[in-house]
Amino acid sequence: MSVKDTKAEVNTITYDRDKIEAKVGSIYEAIVIMGKRAEQINAEIRTELHNKLDEFAVHNSTLEEVFENREQIEISKHYEKLPKPTSIAIEEWMNEDIYFRKTEDRK
Repeated sequence: MSVKDTKAEVNTITYDRDKIEAKVGSIYEAIVIMGKRAEQINAEIRTELHNKLDEFAVHNSTLEEVFENREQIEISKHYEKLPKPTSIAIEEWMNEDIYFRKTEDRK
């Protein structure tokens, strides 16, 4: 699932605790799984943003040229408007899009 295609909430909302913990039986385990997925999403977004901004990087520029680069500003604004990685991870969890396994179950 792409970050751009997500329907995750931008604002803070309250989720039903029973629905979150239903898949694993523990709210704490569910939070750990969603937290790890949020870290993955954050890393993906950060890498994508840095790659896009590197296209505009000029190493010998003056301060005025840096502030005049509208493309960089527009790209940054776009990424600021995206839902937070935790919201995306919660949305994926609720839609059962997150794959996880318990390592102690492999015996």
